[in-house]
Amino acid sequence: MQFSHDTNLNRIAPRVGAGERLSFDDGLALFATEDLPALGKLADTVRRRLHGRTTYFNVNRHFNYTNVCYADCKFCGFYRTPRQPDAYTHNVEEALKIAGEAVAEGATELHIVGGLNTKLPFSYYTDLLSSLKRTFPALHLKAFTMVELDHMAGFYKMSDEDVITRLKDAGLDSCPGGGAEIFREPTRSSICAHKTDAARWLSLAGKVHAAGLKTNATMLYGHVESVEDRVDHLVRLREQQDLSGGFQCFIPLAFYPPGTKLSHCPGPSGVDSLKTMAVSRLLLDNFPHVKAYWVMLGKRLAQVALHYGANDLDGTITEGGELTQSYSVESNNEVKMSKQEIAALIRDAGFDAVERDTLYHPVAELSAA
Repeated sequence: MQFSHDTNLNRIAPRVGAGERLSFDDGLALFATEDLPALGKLADTVRRRLHGRTTYFNVNRHFNYTNVCYADCKFCGFYRTPRQPDAYTHNVEEALKIAGEAVAEGATELHIVGGLNTKLPFSYYTDLLSSLKRTFPALHLKAFTMVELDHMAGFYKMSDEDVITRLKDAGLDSCPGGGAEIFREPTRSSICAHKTDAARWLSLAGKVHAAGLKTNATMLYGHVESVEDRVDHLVRLREQQDLSGGFQCFIPLAFYPPGTKLSHCPGPSGVDSLKTMAVSRLLLDNFPHVKAYWVMLGKRLAQVALHYGANDLDGTITEGGELTQSYSVESNNEVKMSKQEIAALIRDAGFDAVERDTLYHPVAELSAA
């Protein structure tokens, strides 16, 4: 039996089997296919070559320290101007309370991101990290996207290296992958005109890697971008990984239109999300992990995505992440699962559930009760 009715997939499949790097044009061909099961099989081949049946998750909590932001990105339903009644900035005591709740629930990671708030001194960030690290030394602090680091360097007139060093000294353990959105112009400027550009985002990631810290990387898809935009984005991430080697996980983020300036967009279909997951796994040959972020995909589609290249479901998350809630596709903006629930989802999909820490060290393998 022929592998696929798509001649392009039949052409690409032997090269995937041989571990060869795929090109930009290959990426376009993969997105163009109508043979979704065959595309999934290709991506699953790579996923199983790297990880077998292992699927990771962690016990984590999100903390969004402020929703005040000047960037006003069209895809964002989270940001507020300082004068809006629901604008907020959490103080250190509130952060410690949330972190304490997270630790009590078994969390090993606090995911810290927020808006670009010009009312905060740089000491706010270092005090936040140092207080958290002093009180909860075992809690991994994954904090601040490249966009936030760029804001800090520019607004406080500091060098990139000084920003990174001072945050690291205060307790920063790694950085999340947000703010990448779509790199290619003019699409990037059309959706986030006031945000860090692609070259700057990638350069800062390289500098964080050079400081010995790991980061993740993302791509926001399903809005006004083209397939060419997506492939360009993936290729640029791959090139940066060749240079600095510090990306540990890629997360395709499915755009959620309600409450944004792009609410007229339908968002990605299930088929589109599975294609994006598979193509990401196939093109990003130097990224160890690809994540199916269940909050934005939904639990059921995230299960299927594990057969399309993903080997991670993110984590239990729990409340306290206003930014996460504003993008949740689950009913009632649900952003919480227990360890047992997420492990059961993984096992039901046919994989082995392994709890990890932020740096992918296994914590425990959860077998069926």
